Amino acid sequence: MSKTEPWQTAEISGPKKAFVLSKPKVVSGMLKRSNRPLLVIGHESLKDEFDGKQLADYMINLAERVNMPIVATANIIGELTERVCDNVHSFSLIEIGERLRDPDWKGFDEKGQYDPVLMMGFPYYMSWLVLSGLKHYALRGDKYLTTISLDRYYHPHASWSFPNLSLEEWGENISIIMKELEVI
Repeated sequence: MSKTEPWQTAEISGPKKAFVLSKPKVVSGMLKRSNRPLLVIGHESLKDEFDGKQLADYMINLAERVNMPIVATANIIGELTERVCDNVHSFSLIEIGERLRDPDWKGFDEKGQYDPVLMMGFPYYMSWLVLSGLKHYALRGDKYLTTISLDRYYHPHASWSFPNLSLEEWGENISIIMKELEVI
C-alpha cells in the first residue's frame, strides 16, 4: 500500500485529498500562526507509547504549549482530567464534529470558532466519517475549516495528514513537532 492511500481499503475519498505532512515542522508552523486551535483526542491515544510516555501525555503537553483546549471522548475524560487541571472538555466524536460544523457555535469560551482542529486517537473508520463531514460542510466564512490528522495513518478527508507510518516514524514526527513548539 502506498504511503498516501487510505488505510481503510475500498473507501473512495473523492478528488480532493489531504496534503501529506512529509515534514512535521509544517504542523508546528501552523500552530504557531493559529489563533484558536483545538485538539480532539480519543481512547487510542492511551494505547501507543514512545520513549516511555503515552501519546496522550505528548498531546497534553502540546495543548499546554499552544494554549489550546482539549476535547476528549467520554471513555478517556477521566484519565485526562487527572493529568490536566483545566481546559479539557468531554464530548463524543460525533457531537464535537457537529459543533465544529455549526457556523453559529462560538466555542467553549464563547470567543469564536476554532481553526485549525487537530484530531487523533480514534478508530480509523470514525475519523474518516467525521473528517468527511467537516471537509464538506464546515465553512468558515468563504473557506473550510482546517483539519490536521495526527494519526499514523493517512486520512484523505483531513486538510493535512501524515502518510501511513510505522510506529517508530510516527513517534519521531510527534517528537519533532514538540521540539519545534518549545520556543513558544
